[in-house]
Amino acid sequence: MRMTARYTALAAAGLLALSSLTACANDAASTASSGSGSKGDGKGVKVKIMVGGLDKVIYLPAMLTQRLGYFDAEGLDVELLSEPAGVQAETALVSGQVQGAVGFYDHTLDLQTKGKDVESVVQFSHAPGEVEIVSNRHADDITSPKDFKGKKLGITGLGSSTDFLTKYLAVKNGVSVSEFSPVAVGAGPTFISALQKGSIDGGMTTDPTVANILAKNLGKVLIDMRTPRGSKEALGGPYPSSSLYMQTEWVNSHKDTVQKLANAFVKTLKWMSTHTASQIAEKMPADYSQGNKTLYAGAIKTTLPMFTDDGVMPKDGPETVERVLKAFNPNIKNAKIDLSKTYTTEFVEKVTG
Repeated sequence: MRMTARYTALAAAGLLALSSLTACANDAASTASSGSGSKGDGKGVKVKIMVGGLDKVIYLPAMLTQRLGYFDAEGLDVELLSEPAGVQAETALVSGQVQGAVGFYDHTLDLQTKGKDVESVVQFSHAPGEVEIVSNRHADDITSPKDFKGKKLGITGLGSSTDFLTKYLAVKNGVSVSEFSPVAVGAGPTFISALQKGSIDGGMTTDPTVANILAKNLGKVLIDMRTPRGSKEALGGPYPSSSLYMQTEWVNSHKDTVQKLANAFVKTLKWMSTHTASQIAEKMPADYSQGNKTLYAGAIKTTLPMFTDDGVMPKDGPETVERVLKAFNPNIKNAKIDLSKTYTTEFVEKVTG
C-alpha cells in the first residue's frame, strides 16, 4: 500500500492576533492532515481528530506524531483539527463531526453521566499540565485557592477541564462554586489580554501561555500541576489528563484503525521520552514558537514531566479524577460511574517496539 504524504493548514479568521509566544492555531479552528487514502486495496482510512488547541504543549503529541511521520508509517490519513477548548473537541466528537478527540480524560466520565459511551484509548499524561496563574495586581490577596471568593477566574470554556479543576480547587479549600466567577477567555492571546485588562484576576492555563505570561512579568504561578508531584499535591493523586478518546461504538467497529492510531501515538510518546525539549521544539511548526525558540523550548521542558512514555492509564488515575469531579459536580456526585468503561488499555498493550 503506497501512501502519499500531504500537509495542509487552514486558519479561519476569528480572534485578533497578538504578537505572543502562543500560536494562532489556538485562536480559531485549524486543520492539518497527513497522508492520503490508500490506492488499490481501499484500506486507507481517513480519520478526523479534534484537538482542544493544537499549539498547547499539553496536546503536543498530536501534532508531533504527524510531524514525525508516524501516522503515514501506519498507513493512516489523519486530519487534525483545532478548537480553543477541550469541551469543544468533546462536542465535535459526540456530534459525529470527528472520529477522535484529543482532550482531557475527565470528559469521558462527564459524558457517561449523559448517556454517552466514550473511552480513552491512549493516555498521553498522568498530570494535568495546568497552572493557576494570578495577576500581579492580585498577587498579595490571592495566595491560595481559599482566596478565590469574589474573584474572576479565567478558564478556557464553561464545562472545560480548566473549569472542572478550578471548581475543585475552590471547593477543596472552602469556597463554593457560587462564590467566584469563572470567565471563559480561551487560551493564548485572549487569556493574556484578559489578564492585562483586568477582566480576570487570575486563571488556569497551560504552556506556552504560562511561559509567555511569566516572561512578560504579567502574573505569578499560584499552583503548578505540570508534574505528577504537583498533581498529587493539588489533587491528591495522579490525574490522567490529555488523551486520545473516542466513542466506544466506533472503537469496537474500527479496531484495526484504532490500533494503528495507538501504535503511532505510543511511538511518539517513547520518542519524546528520549529527546530533549529543544529537539522536540525543532520538530514542531515554526509559528508555534512565535519567534522565540528558547522560550518555547523552555515551555516544553517544564511540561514534559506530565507525559507518559507508554500511553497506559496510570494506576489509581481514574479514581482520582472521579473523586475530583464528585467534589463539585452534582450530576457526577449522584451518579454511579463505571470507570472500566471510560478507558481501555487494549490497544496500547499491543504496541511493540
